[in-house]
Order: sequence, then C-alpha cells, then structure tokens
Amino acid sequence: MSTKAIFAQPSPPQSRRATAGRQAKEEPRIFGGLSRDIFDDANESSYADGLKKGVDEELVRKISGDKKEPAWMLEHRLMSLKIFREKPMPMWGADLSHLDLDDIIYYASSGAVETNNWAEVPADIRRVYDRLGIPEAERKVLAGVGAQYESEVVYHNLKKEWEEQGVIFLDMDDALRDHEELVHAYFMKCVPSTDHKFSALHGAVWSGGTFLYIPKHVKVRDPLQAYFRMNAKNMGQFEHTLIVVEEGADVHYIEGCSAPKYGSQALHAGLVEIFVKPGAKCRYSSVENWSRDTYNLNTKRAIIERDATMEWIGGNMGSGVTMLYPCSVLVGEGARCDHLAIAFANQGQWQDTGAKVFHMAPHTSSKVISKSISKAGGTAVYRGQLKIAPHAHDCTATVQCDALLLDEISRTDTIPDIQIRNNDVTIAHEATVGKLSEEDLFYLTSRGIEEDHAKAMIVNGFIEPIVRALPLEYAVEMNRLIELEMEGSVG
Repeated sequence: MSTKAIFAQPSPPQSRRATAGRQAKEEPRIFGGLSRDIFDDANESSYADGLKKGVDEELVRKISGDKKEPAWMLEHRLMSLKIFREKPMPMWGADLSHLDLDDIIYYASSGAVETNNWAEVPADIRRVYDRLGIPEAERKVLAGVGAQYESEVVYHNLKKEWEEQGVIFLDMDDALRDHEELVHAYFMKCVPSTDHKFSALHGAVWSGGTFLYIPKHVKVRDPLQAYFRMNAKNMGQFEHTLIVVEEGADVHYIEGCSAPKYGSQALHAGLVEIFVKPGAKCRYSSVENWSRDTYNLNTKRAIIERDATMEWIGGNMGSGVTMLYPCSVLVGEGARCDHLAIAFANQGQWQDTGAKVFHMAPHTSSKVISKSISKAGGTAVYRGQLKIAPHAHDCTATVQCDALLLDEISRTDTIPDIQIRNNDVTIAHEATVGKLSEEDLFYLTSRGIEEDHAKAMIVNGFIEPIVRALPLEYAVEMNRLIELEMEGSVG
C-alpha cells in the first residue's frame, strides 16, 4: 500500500460530510464515548438459573406455546427440528468442532414486558441500551427502534408519521399475531429450513426479531434500527428479521448486536430475509460486535425483483468465530446489488465472511467490496460465490477483496467461487493484500503524528469506502470499534 494510495482516500468519517453529501449542520455523535466495558459488562441473570440447555421437541413446543402461535408455525418448528437433527455440521470454513450445541440455552425470558415507552423498561435493562446510545439515537436520527434482550423484545416503537403512511414495524411475535397472513406468505420462503443445519435450528427455536413492511412508493427518510443483546452465560439468540419493501418504496434498516464476555461459549444464529419488489430500494446495515465467546453463524438473504436495488453494509468484529455470507438473488431484469463489508480478526478470532450473488435475470449488475484487517494472529477469510445463469445475458459483476495485515503472524485468505453460464457478461475480480509499511509510518510520524495515531489513520483510509455508506452516527461507532480492536497493535 503506497503513501499516495493512503492520502488519495477522503478524510476519516468524522470530518467527511462534504464527501458523503451530508448537510453542513453539526450532527450528534452518539457513539463517541464507546469503550469495551460497555459491551463486556453483564447484568445479573438469575432468570437463566436452572434453565434447560440443549434443544428437543419439548422445548420447541414450549416456545410456540408461550407465544400462543398458530398451528402452522408449530408444525414449521417441528419440521425444522427434524431437519436440524438430520443435517451434518459444516465441515468447511471455520472450525466448529468445539461448539457444544447441548451446552446452549436456546430460550430465556428476562421477565420484561414489551413496551413503546423507555421509562417502562426495567431499569437494569434500560441502562444497557442507554450506555449503547440507542434511546438517544432514536430521538435524534431514527424513524423507529426495536430492542431485544435475550429471547424477547423489550421495546419497540415507530414514529407516528410512518405509521400513518402504512409502515408496519413490529417485533416478529406481534407481527405473527396481528398480520398472520402477511407473515405466513414470506416466513422462511427466502431462506428455507433445508438450507443448512443452522437455518434448520433457527426455524425450530427462533424468537423475537423484526417485521418491517414498507407499502408501495413510501420512502422512509430516516433509518429504522433494531438492537439485539445477549446477557446470560451460554446464551443463544435466534432473532428473525423479515423485511418486505413494496414497489417503488425505499428504506434503510440497521441492526446492531453485542454480548458480554464470560469465557464460555454462546451462539448467535439469527436469520434475515428481505424481499425487494420492482423499483424498490432497501439498504441493510449491521454492526455485529459479539464477544469473543460467541459463535456468530448468521444467515442473510434478499430476493431482488425488476429494477430494484439491494445494498448490504456490514461490519463484523468481536465474535471468536464468524460464518456469514449475505446473499443477493437478482430475479428481475435490471435488478442490482451492492455488498460492502469490513471484517476485523484479532487474536484468537476466525472471521469467515463474504458475499453470495446469483444473477438469475438479464441486465442485472452487482458489486462486492470486501475489506478485512488481521492482527495478532487473527484469521480473516473472504469466501464468495458468484453465479450467472445461462439466460442472464448482459450482466455486470465486480468483486474486490482487499486485506490488510498488521503483523507477521496474522492470516488472510480469499476463496472465490465464480460460475458463469453464458458469454454475454462483464466480470471483474480483484484481490489484494497489504501490510503497514515502514515507509508509510515514517512518512506520517516524520510530520509529528504519533505512531499509534498514524496506524489508525492508515486503517481509517483503508476502511473508508465502507464506513462512508453508514449514517454518520454509525460510522463513528464503527470507527471507535476499530480503534478498540487496534489498541496495542504492532506494525
């Protein structure tokens, strides 16, 4: 990486309002005071004492019964449990041999009752979200917020302006009760239980999550956010996110998540399904910052119809093991997708991330930009899949994978799978690996910049294209999380 390349980047996100086309007025800096303690500290969790670990039919029936679900959902859960038992553990990618699925709590309630008033959330739980800045973000920049704690949503609210325009923003349990036919039409139609072992597990034990429905031609100006927090030791979280963006509509949805550090394993196997109808646009952003204890085995997929646009922006850090490959299925002519992602692998971490894009219609286009940073022996893997169907002519696809190694003991791999079934396409794939060079550091330190700050400047320039796509407040959060991971790095 040359010095010229570093300074060709725009300035860091905190000062790049002109680059991002933002308004000149000063924006709130909600996440500026983040520290690792905010994420790693746990509340008291006596509600989890004595809870059964492992998953079986009795537990599945209990979850469905507690939620008073319709018969078809219980049948779906039981079918998924059967598939889960039959499916083997993945033998590729990250090492899952130490994950003990019988040592996980699959369903736990803190006892809090869902509300749309933060003052009614129990004080100890509310403090968690206050420290994370979620209520402040809702007041200043968000159209709506959901907050899940363990297996259940404790807070959910949509601003009246959007409710009056027909936007539905509920937790999945309420959506299943209030909009059963709509949920039934889409639930696990994008990602079926037969996909893999952890989609089947999710289908059996899912709890909580978000249902978001945007009516035709409604363009929601401000983002909506859900934040998922695991608190108890050995906890599993299996939230389900279902988004339907009708024709000509536009929405930006953000998910954040975290868990405290106990020194024993936790599991996250959420599932995201997005349906983008003709001419619609959906942006999905996530900052996944689970603890080192967590196996993050998430599944995300979108079906994009004619002239529609799907944008994925993601940051993955924190979890000890991640396997996550957001997928876009371009089924309509003129559909397009963009995947922008950052993965940070620190000591003892294996970040196995990437993107899947299936061009199933003519005149479709896709762009994948993946950035990874490896430090202190961490491993970052880009694992991507690009498929172009025989009838999908005049398609354009670009894949760019850039890796930055901060030392001599870390590792990065790029594993692309490109399958092209016709010749009328334009495809580009590029992968680069760079290090923090002595020349770059000397250039900066010779101008009076301290070495640690110089390293942070180089990293900020490296990740800037992805961070730029986030709203300012979340760009600040992402930068601060990277700074926390960078502490004590060696060049």
